[in-house]
This record gives sequence, structure tokens and C-alpha cells, in this order.
Amino acid sequence: MTETALPSLIQQMLQPDFYPHPVTDPIQLIQTHVSYILLTGDYAYKVKKPVNFGFLDFSTLEKREHFCREELRLNQRGTAHLYLQVLPITQSGETFHLNGAETPVEYTVQMQQFPAGSLFSDLFDQGQLTEELLERLARELARFHEKGATNDYIRTFGEVAQIRQAIDENYDQTQKYIGGPQTQQQFNETRQYTDRLFTEHADLFAKRVAQNKIRECHGDVHLRNIALWQDEILLFDCIEFNEMFRFVDTMFDIAYIIMDLDARYRPDLSNRFLNAYLEQTGDWEGLQVLPLYLSRQSYVRAKVLSFLLDDPSISEAAKQEAKDTASRYYRLAWEYTRSPLGTASEAHQGQIYLMAGLSGSGKSTVARRLASQISAIHLRSDAVRKHLAGIPLDTAGGDDLYTPEMTEKTYDRLLQLGILLASQGYPVILDAKYDRQALRQAVIEAIDQANANHPAHPLSLHILHCDAPLEIRQQRLQHRQGDVSDATVDLLPKQYLEPFTASEFPYVQTLDTTQAVDTQLAIVLQNR
Repeated sequence: MTETALPSLIQQMLQPDFYPHPVTDPIQLIQTHVSYILLTGDYAYKVKKPVNFGFLDFSTLEKREHFCREELRLNQRGTAHLYLQVLPITQSGETFHLNGAETPVEYTVQMQQFPAGSLFSDLFDQGQLTEELLERLARELARFHEKGATNDYIRTFGEVAQIRQAIDENYDQTQKYIGGPQTQQQFNETRQYTDRLFTEHADLFAKRVAQNKIRECHGDVHLRNIALWQDEILLFDCIEFNEMFRFVDTMFDIAYIIMDLDARYRPDLSNRFLNAYLEQTGDWEGLQVLPLYLSRQSYVRAKVLSFLLDDPSISEAAKQEAKDTASRYYRLAWEYTRSPLGTASEAHQGQIYLMAGLSGSGKSTVARRLASQISAIHLRSDAVRKHLAGIPLDTAGGDDLYTPEMTEKTYDRLLQLGILLASQGYPVILDAKYDRQALRQAVIEAIDQANANHPAHPLSLHILHCDAPLEIRQQRLQHRQGDVSDATVDLLPKQYLEPFTASEFPYVQTLDTTQAVDTQLAIVLQNR
């Protein structure tokens, strides 16, 4: 859109003398299909367009004021110092005034402007979106969800009928693109998956409601709506205009980030984020519904791109690019329905890796690397134990956390989760000492029982025995900081690993963790 085609208000907002503060000239204008954003240097101003798309209605001044104030209120949950205030815009003659005394003719949200290149999408493009930063994001989002409101009304949005309405609408709106960016097979099989999930597994959604997992979430937390500024992670531009998009399962929210990273061909980063979030929240059962939301987020991205194909103002070159990109997102949406985490985990579905070794032997380091390589769910006994006890992960546990009874509960929970998630198709890593034959035998027996009950989808077991000399293990524990584990050097003399039995040997591969771990893991994966 050219400047002369812009509304007169926006044309004036592009002039430095419109503002009562210094600006950086020229003022930058960013447009979306629903708003204008003006970047002035220290501050950004958002003006909502008078549009009505059904799911979003900004058609009257009263509605725009209401949703400006909602945008301020909701975004201050995660970025209080970024969203500053809602200001009226008044008019005298042909001139508009910011925060004038006359009757408002428009409203704008004033925000603190952060530097260019601060978005997580920018950091990704710059090669600066590290695993450590994604782990920080996971912890931040876990805290955000924990504080998110929920009540009887909000929980109604977790009912199958509500969820299905939005997803079925996506299918109805994209049938016309079959034969273009979408294929008939992908359309049919993606829809069959969601139909089957809603019909045959309605109990999963009822459990999510009962567990208070339907909350007032962000609703649009992808990499372009997350920023790193002054070493603080900012979650901004949440959904303020539609409750159905904001009152959602917490898995709906994290699916945006995972899908964004998968679409950028970095399943290793999405895996690190996912495992960090699950470990922080303890919501491993949520993985049963996560593929639905991963598919949904990718499908919506494909749908929006497909709409560009109908826009007569879009060039043929731009339409071809939109078609190609939409095609990739339609395929990714389909892949999530074939395998829990897309193509990255397809070859490893239903595999259980049991870590065995004493404290400091490198089990968690190996498990973390393996998880990133095969998109596995990494279950650490230290985190499971603290969730069972109801204490924060960064709090050191007392003696009552390590009683025989608590240890038994921890290993039972590990096994229950491992079988559940592997049966869903996830590769799973059980990360604990597994220093007793009875503990390892329980896993073998549970897998045998699961395979007897479901022979068409057998689970497989691999025992990875991590080994290192005592002095190396001592050094590792002495230098360990900021870890969920409470293991200390004084525990090492009391630890020993019961020998593997003849029935266990076929599953065991020993890793010398003083040597190159990735090389040894490559051999493990070749021999699986």
C-alpha cells in the first residue's frame, strides 16, 4: 500500500510533529491485515484497522477501544514494561492529535520500542537462538501458564465441541486449495486423524479440562512474538480479540514454538525446548494431545498463506512463493498426524532407551544429546521425583525425598510414563541410575506385556550403560551447578551398580563417557 493510499490519520502519524516526544525520522510503518504499527524510535504505536473478519471484529470505535484496552491488560502479564498505555486520538478540522482533549476519534496502544533484531525469529536467522536460550524460554512460558487464569467458563473451551469447531473450520476453508498447495491425500488423512481423535479419544480432552490445563494463554506465541531485550525474554502481541484462540490448552501454546522450529528444519532445537518445558511443568501426559495442536498450528499457517493466492493485488511471483511455502506447511501438518513429532521421530517410534549408571557417569548428558538427535522425550528421575513431592525443581530435597518409598514411586512413575508415551509412538529416554536388577527387570517385563497386548505396534528396549572412572565422576559432581539433581560427591562411595543379567545383555550397550559421546551414539543408532 502506498503512502497516498493510507488513511489520513496514518499519514499524519508518519510525520514527526504528530508526537510530543523526539522521534527517529523517517518513522517506520509496519502493516498487518488488522493493524498499523508505527515505529518512532523510543516508542511504537499500534492502531487497529476498522475490519470485521468474523473471528475478529474491530468495526466500531467502541470495539477498537475495548480491544486496545484488552491488548494492554493481557500483554502486561508477560511484558508489563513494554505495553505502556492506551491513548486517545482526537481531531480538530483536518488535524489529528495524540492524547488530545476533544472527543476521541481513534485509539492507539503505546509500547516501548525494542531494537531491531531482538525477535526470536531474528535471533534464529542470525544463528543466535541457542539451546540455552530456548530452555530459558521454556521456563518463562511454564511460569506464564502457571499464573494463567482458569475457571468454569474458561474450561468450557477445552470441550471437544469447541476445539473441533475451529479445526473443522480450517478444513472447510481450505478445500478449494486441494490440487494446489494441498494434496487430496494429505487433506483426507489429516482430517481423518482429527476426526478419529475427537471421536475415539474424547476422554483425553476431558482429562485436560479436569487437570486445569485449559487456561487463559497467550494464543499466538510463535518466534516473531517473542523478543530478547536487555537480557529479558518478552512474550508480546497475545490474542486479545477472540476468547476461543486464547482460552486454550497449554499444549496449544507451546505447539506454536515447536512447529516454528520444525518448519525451520531444526527439530533438535524444538526437542530441547519441549523437554525443558515438560520437565519444568511435569505435564508429560499433555504429549497425548500435542500432535493435534502441532498439526493445527501448521495447518493455520498454510491456510493463511493460501488466502494470498486469491488476492488480485499480489504478484504472480509472490503467489508462487506463497504456494510453495503453504505446501510445506500442509505437509508438516500431515506429518504430525503420522508421527507424534513429525518426520524427525518417525524412524524411532516406540523405542525406549533406559539409561544406567552411577551419579556423575554422564547419563543425563548422553540422554540430552540422544534426545536431540532422535526427537525423544527425556524423562529425568530427579525431575519426576520432585514433581511427585510437589517441590520446585531448583529446591534441594531433604532426606524424605530419598526414602525407599519415594524412590519406588519415582521409578514406578518413570515406567508408567515411558510405556504410555512409547505406546503413543514417542521415542522415550528413561534417565535414572537403574542400578538395581529389579528396576531394570520391571522395565523389560512391562515392555513384554505391552507388546503382548498390542503386537501390531511393538515397543523396543535399549539399555545404555554409561561408565566413567571414580575420579571423573567426582570432578563432574563437584563442578555441577544449577541442575535439578541433588547428587553430591559424598554419595559416590555408597553407590554400586548390580551386574547385568544374562536376560539383560541383549539390550545393553556400554558407553565410555570420557570419550567422544556422539561417535558412540552413532554406533548405538546404527545397531538399534
